[in-house]
Amino acid sequence: MNKNMNPYIAAAYLSALVIFTGCAGKAENKETEKAYCISKELKQEIKLAKAEMLPIQESITLTGEVESNSDKTVPFVSLVDGVVIDTYFSLGDYVKKGQTLASVKSTAVNEMQDDTQTLQAQLAVAKRKLSSVEAMYKDDIASQKDLQEARSEVAILQSNISKTQKNMQLYSAGGSTIQIKAPADGYVISKNISKGMPVTAGGDQLFTISNLDKVWVMANVYATNMRHVYVDQPVVVKTLAYPDDSFSGKINTISQVFNENERVLKAKIIMDNNGMKLRPGMSADVVLPVNSQNKSALAIPAKALIFDNNQSYVVVYKKDCELEIRPVTEIASNSQYIYVEGNLKPGENVIASNGLLIYENLKNQLNNSTK
Repeated sequence: MNKNMNPYIAAAYLSALVIFTGCAGKAENKETEKAYCISKELKQEIKLAKAEMLPIQESITLTGEVESNSDKTVPFVSLVDGVVIDTYFSLGDYVKKGQTLASVKSTAVNEMQDDTQTLQAQLAVAKRKLSSVEAMYKDDIASQKDLQEARSEVAILQSNISKTQKNMQLYSAGGSTIQIKAPADGYVISKNISKGMPVTAGGDQLFTISNLDKVWVMANVYATNMRHVYVDQPVVVKTLAYPDDSFSGKINTISQVFNENERVLKAKIIMDNNGMKLRPGMSADVVLPVNSQNKSALAIPAKALIFDNNQSYVVVYKKDCELEIRPVTEIASNSQYIYVEGNLKPGENVIASNGLLIYENLKNQLNNSTK
C-alpha cells in the first residue's frame, strides 16, 4: 500500500516545491525592483529650484546692438598728406591723451617750415617799415592811415607765424615727420592705419577713440511692440558673450522716426559698463516687462518645464530616490520664469537642469513596472 502511494506523494511534494519556489521568486523580484535614484555623478550636474508664488509679470525681448557713446567718441582724420612711417597701437588698446600713436612723413612739414621762414622774413621787413612810418608820423610826414596800415601788416604776419607754429606743435612736427597723438583718453575701437599706408588731408578716418565707461545699447522697436515701450522703462540686457550675466538699465530716449532700412524705431539705453563686458558691435537681447497683472501664480525656471506629447511636466525632487513626474499647465511667462498651475505646491523643489534625462528614466521605469 505504501509503495503504491509513493509516486503520488512525490508528485505532490514536487508541485508544492514549484509553487513555493515561484512565490519566492516573485518576492525576490519585488525586492529587486527598487525606485529610480539619481547617481552621485548626475546629482552634481543638476540644479534645483523651489516653486514660488509670485506676481505674474510677462515680458518681451527686443534685439539690439551695443554702440559706443558718441558724446565721448573721437574720430581722427589726417590734416596733411603723407605716408605712415610706423604705428604704435593696436585695435582695442587703451591710450592716454597726448600719447604718440603713429608717425607720418609729409612734405607739409617742410612747407610749414618754409612758410615760417618766409613769414619771419616778411615780418622783419614789416617791422622796419613800421618804425619808419612811426618816425615819419611824428614829423607829420606820414598820415594816421599809413601808420594803421603798417601796424596792421605787422599784426597779420605775427598772427600767421603763430598759427603756423601752433600747427607744427599740434603735429609734433620735426624734420619732415609728423607725430600723430591721441586726442583723448579711451579705447581704440576702430583702426584703419598701418605702416607704409598713404594718407590724405581730410580723407578717411584713421582711427577712433572712445571712452567705454558708459555705452549705448540701441534696441529695435517694431510697430507691434510700440505700445509696450516707453521712456524710463526698466530693462535687462543679455549678451551671448556672457549668457549668465544680466545688465540692468532703462530706456533713455526713443526715436520718433522709423529707420528707413530696418523699419524700426530705435530705443537708446545708456549702460554703465562695469568690467568692460559690453563692447561696441556686440549684439544684445533687451528684455522689457509688460502686462503686469494683479494676480500671483506658481513660478518656476523655464528650464524646469518638460514638454511631452502635448502636455507640460515637471520633475519634483524630494530625495535622491524619491522623484515624481507632475503635469502642469502654463499660464504666462517672461525671460526668467514660467507661471504654472496644476499638481504642484509652493516650496516644492523641481529639477531645473538635466530634467529631461531624469524624466525619461522615470517614465521608462513606470512603463516597465506596469507590464
